[in-house]
Amino acid sequence: MRAKIHLETALRKVLADRGWEWPDKGVIEPPKDRQFGDMSVNVAMMLAKQAGKPPRAIAEEIAAAMADDPRIARVDIAGPGFLNFTFAPGFWHETIGVVREAGQGYGASDLGKGVRVQVEYVSANPTGPLHIGHGRGAALGDSLVRIMEKAGYEVEAEYYVNDAGRQMRILGSSIWYRLKALSGRDVAEPEDYYRGDYIIGIARDVLAANPGILDMDEKDAVEICQDRGMNDILDGIREDLRAFGVRHDVWFSEKSLVADGLVDETFADLRESGLGFEQDGAFWFRSTQFGDDKDRVLRKSSGDTTYFASDIAYHDHKFKRGFDLVVDIWGADHHGYVPRMMAACEALGKKGGLHVILVNLVNLLRDGEPVAMSTRAGEFETLKDVVDEVGADAARFMFLSRKSDSRLDFDLELVKQKTMDNPVFYVQYAHARICSLNAKAAEAGVAPAGPDKAALALLDTEYDLDVLRLLDQYPDYVESAARTQSPHLISTYLQELASTLHRYYTNCHVLSADPAVASARLMLLGCVAGVVRDGLGLLGVSAPESM
Repeated sequence: MRAKIHLETALRKVLADRGWEWPDKGVIEPPKDRQFGDMSVNVAMMLAKQAGKPPRAIAEEIAAAMADDPRIARVDIAGPGFLNFTFAPGFWHETIGVVREAGQGYGASDLGKGVRVQVEYVSANPTGPLHIGHGRGAALGDSLVRIMEKAGYEVEAEYYVNDAGRQMRILGSSIWYRLKALSGRDVAEPEDYYRGDYIIGIARDVLAANPGILDMDEKDAVEICQDRGMNDILDGIREDLRAFGVRHDVWFSEKSLVADGLVDETFADLRESGLGFEQDGAFWFRSTQFGDDKDRVLRKSSGDTTYFASDIAYHDHKFKRGFDLVVDIWGADHHGYVPRMMAACEALGKKGGLHVILVNLVNLLRDGEPVAMSTRAGEFETLKDVVDEVGADAARFMFLSRKSDSRLDFDLELVKQKTMDNPVFYVQYAHARICSLNAKAAEAGVAPAGPDKAALALLDTEYDLDVLRLLDQYPDYVESAARTQSPHLISTYLQELASTLHRYYTNCHVLSADPAVASARLMLLGCVAGVVRDGLGLLGVSAPESM
């Protein structure tokens, strides 16, 4: 971050002195290959037309103008005009002071200052326990909330409770069927019902709490079953998410959309704008105006509203609550629904206000072999089962180790292993290793140095500078993860930092070095531990001091 800011500031001055404007496609970024320095810049390539000179001539002029910058050790010109900058060791040494002074605030920014964001995630129907796919969405949403708050956004986490509609009616009927079967009644198995063992447990509880339910009117009995089932399952979902370290600030009821008149309010808005119309006794949304292949029914001629109607009203209400950006996290199987929802938000006057993140499937493995996702087979299927076996830390880190829309292989045995092949262990061990080193240093009477020039000058190996370069990049990763809603970038960064730390530990013998060098290296490693701890916190993963 500091390297990029310093370089851009200096470059902009050079360009301004020559009457050149910063090119729209000007990029400053670390090169993929370290042999090309610390930062690679393409501005000379982008300025050719504006400056009326060949890119290489522009690059030579810029390099000459920046030759006296004491923080830059070398400027190289590659190919037709790429500029490669290598910073002086003293510049990287300043990183330690920045990290130490910021403390837990290192990596924070005001990127999202003044922007209100709502992130809605999980939102599973309360018709059964959360499964492993819900777990991936839960980890993603919760981590995204943490990252965006770190980047200065005002964020609210929400769970949309689907407590109305057909699925809830099926839940009530499923419990009622099981209840009658448990009571010895001769009942035919419904064509469509929930078969999990949890339904039997709820049926027993309903029967115990309502001994006369079998003599009641069936409609009333099913409603009792539905309410008890929904509440029990929702309580279980809340507990599973709590154990998984997942936060929700608001639990929004779908029923309230109708009860509070929000659906009718949205229909009125659409009708007024000409995007809602009556036809054949039904109410329609004119979605073809937004690229849809056909207009969509919102209220059927029977009077029943569609799922899409509820979703439009719900998003309308989100924006009316004052959110500037709404982020929905959905399963990948809903990809076809995204354009329709985007069209609805545009119709509500909120084009660009909705961002949808799709979460792909999780392939659950054990020692490389697929686990049958079947409760009947007695194999792991629910999020609780997985967390009970491998722990919340391991599950969360694995869920966040890859981009959300890519398939994820989750090997239960791998994430339990305390080896460097396990990415969770690999990163957590980096923190524990530094804590152990600090404890041994204290026993030996060696303390971390302060960031004075003499101590910093002792951090003169390429291994020291590699660590410092990575520490400097942490704020960039946090901002990028927040801007693109991509928590996996933090996981990627932490694995690279852990790799650099383990390589450092192997090549730079800390406690066996000269006492002054040992103190300087402990100071550096203290900064690493703080950044690892903070990054893991953004993923909702703990940073153990011993392993």
